[in-house]
Amino acid sequence: MATKTISITQEAYDALLREKMAKESFTDTILRITKKSGKLMDSFGAWKMTDQEEQKIKTALAEGWYLTQERILNEVP
Repeated sequence: MATKTISITQEAYDALLREKMAKESFTDTILRITKKSGKLMDSFGAWKMTDQEEQKIKTALAEGWYLTQERILNEVP
């Protein structure tokens, strides 16, 4: 098995160390973490929602946009 040496910041090392399980190598930790995440594209269509859930989301978004537009009109000269 080929190996590579990489440089990471202390912050990244500490984050990796927090994720590392007992008796797990850093290689195993990195593979486990990256296996979980996958690509964003792989998750499209994965959430099956009801028509009611869809309507609630659309309503909340519409209200948010309305309030944002109102605030901008009132705050921006």
